[in-house]
Amino acid sequence: MSNRKSKIIEKIKLFWKNYEKQIVLFAGIILVAIFSFEVGFLEGKKIENNDTLVIEKAAEQKECVCNNAQTESLINSTNQNVAQGKTGDEKECVYVGSKNSNKYHIPTCQFAKRIKPENLVCFKSKEDAESKGYTACKCVE
Repeated sequence: MSNRKSKIIEKIKLFWKNYEKQIVLFAGIILVAIFSFEVGFLEGKKIENNDTLVIEKAAEQKECVCNNAQTESLINSTNQNVAQGKTGDEKECVYVGSKNSNKYHIPTCQFAKRIKPENLVCFKSKEDAESKGYTACKCVE
């Protein structure tokens, strides 16, 4: 019986000697995987308990993305058009619209920036725009 145990122990020692590097590497990978899983699990619990995760719709944010240089150029061109009398008697464009649509926008709205100068219509107030049949864009507060 002891002879049989010694043969098994010798086989195990021989196996360990031949495959020691692979066994240690495999054990290390398994330990790192377990550790990573636990860290992720604990971080998930923190977020779950914190209740401060906020998700916003990207489509709503895209509606009125402003670029300051573009905004300034639109306001300047709008005011020039108004000063030249291209859009009527208004001296200031608080809201703008297009002759080809029924929406009015703030001058910084991305849709207002797309209006060609020859189609630009200026409004002094919301009431002014709405009295002429225009409806508010999502950018208008």
